[in-house]
Amino acid sequence: MGMEKFASKIKSVLKSSYVMHEVAHGEVTVVVRAEKVVDALTALRDHKDLRLVQLIDLCGVDWPGRSRRFDVVYHLLSPFKNTRLRVKAMVGEGESIASVCDVFPVANWFEREAFDMYGINFSGHPDLRRLLTDYGFEGHPFRKDFPLTGYVEVRYDETKKRVVYEPVKLTQEYRHFDTLSPWEGAEYTLPGDEKAGADQ
Repeated sequence: MGMEKFASKIKSVLKSSYVMHEVAHGEVTVVVRAEKVVDALTALRDHKDLRLVQLIDLCGVDWPGRSRRFDVVYHLLSPFKNTRLRVKAMVGEGESIASVCDVFPVANWFEREAFDMYGINFSGHPDLRRLLTDYGFEGHPFRKDFPLTGYVEVRYDETKKRVVYEPVKLTQEYRHFDTLSPWEGAEYTLPGDEKAGADQ
């Protein structure tokens, strides 16, 4: 089945859940309404001509300048039809999207990871809590506005004989470097360059 034909079939199966699709690099990406994501994934899993029965990944994407800031991206596989599909749903900061754990039980830890890294809330999740960061961690590290240094540093204190958490202290201020190389930008002849000019 060709990619455009495959995309048309998906559009007909999704009905009112469908928003748009794109074919690029030999793969189909379909955008669905966030409020109908459970219906959409159930239809894609159960339809006899698609049988996209495996959720192989679920992740988030941060678009801080967009009103609906996050994409929740589902990667589906049909081992019966040897096809893959990427499904996206847009969700705003502070909004929730329904958990798909009842459709694909493997989504449990994927959704916990997206919650931990991006702060995306999955309503109806059986155990939505942080997965990769430490207890009491502040913020969501995969958001584009999260500082590269983080907020807290962890170190072992020899005098206290335990691990301590402290606010990040930079040992030096950020510096601005002049990246113009003197080898390219000098307006005078550098020692040794006079030989190169003589050959021309």
